[in-house]
Amino acid sequence: MGYRTLLRDHRGLLSIAFLAMFTSSLGQSFFIGLFQAPIAERLGLSAGQFGTAYALVTLVAGFAMLRLGPSIDWIAPRRFAITVLLALLAGILLLTTAPWWGLGLLGLGLVRLCGQGMMTHLGNTLAGREFTDLRGRALGLVGTGLMLGETALPPLMAALLVWLGWRELWWLFAAVLALLWVPLLLRGPWPGAPGRRPVRGQPQDGPRPFRERRFWRLLPLLMTLPVTMTGLFIYQARMTEDLGSTLGVYALALAGMGLAKLPGALLGGRWVDRLGPVRLARLYLLPYALALVVAIVWGGHPGVWALMVGGGLAMGAQESIATSLLVRLWGSEHLGTVRATLSAAMVFSTGIAPAVLGLALDLGASFTLILAGMLALLVVGWLLAQGVLASARSGQD
Repeated sequence: MGYRTLLRDHRGLLSIAFLAMFTSSLGQSFFIGLFQAPIAERLGLSAGQFGTAYALVTLVAGFAMLRLGPSIDWIAPRRFAITVLLALLAGILLLTTAPWWGLGLLGLGLVRLCGQGMMTHLGNTLAGREFTDLRGRALGLVGTGLMLGETALPPLMAALLVWLGWRELWWLFAAVLALLWVPLLLRGPWPGAPGRRPVRGQPQDGPRPFRERRFWRLLPLLMTLPVTMTGLFIYQARMTEDLGSTLGVYALALAGMGLAKLPGALLGGRWVDRLGPVRLARLYLLPYALALVVAIVWGGHPGVWALMVGGGLAMGAQESIATSLLVRLWGSEHLGTVRATLSAAMVFSTGIAPAVLGLALDLGASFTLILAGMLALLVVGWLLAQGVLASARSGQD
């Protein structure tokens, strides 16, 4: 069964998960970054103060994700979606109208938690849990919702800012999303509650990933890409300077990364269904590893292009591979718990990574040396995961 048949037979459920991923754009860094200056001005914060506050609310959102994310394992998805959407709306209203900076930061935290965190969690968990034989393809299709946001929203928002203020633009986008959600909430093919809520005071029935050695051995492999790509995004100016390229080339390569994500997602989803997530987990970082080698050895414009395109291919494939792998290791009935733990770990690591890289640059490290460190991190993460992948492979072939 191909993508066309999947869309024909499961259009409703895929539409819910796709829209959840697209809605997550509101809380993603690429979207908030478009309005960083006016948001900081409204809150009375300097650029540096806003960056610190943004990092802090992101870390708090990560802890909240760890606490609230597992609830999707026992709360009906429709109720979960309504709750998250209402909290997201509250965050938008606080961010855009609050008279006090503290309430504005609370709104920013809600937007980060409910947008980037819970909406992404909803879309991927629905696709990963409700599909079995076609899980990889479903996750690949759902992931294009976020890719659409990353590709279409920046130029669209920039164009609309000519006529609208930033607050009015947020309200307009929220209203459009609400109009898209209403028919799905009223008539969508929502699945029922997947399980029963744990009884307080009794031993937890289910996995506790942070207490499992195999989770910690798998974590570096799955975190390498988001952690290192965050560093490339944050320090793009220093990267292009040290590699002998330009920010203009980087901007074009960034668009190339967005285009590369689509075949990465669709082909990755197809290959997960055909070859299994264990085999793909061993291979999907290869384009990024080769890109790092090209950037280290040759540098220049080819190095920047290789990093963006190779990273885009791997980023497009990662979610379908990672979620399918979590299902194989811990089962679909506990997917919400394990995904929430992984998401929280990624939030913490991507929040800390810019500080670590910044310290290395301040100490005089060249970006070529930093890229070599990223390649070493990738290799170590790959090696650490091999034992877990070998044990997970039993029953796949």
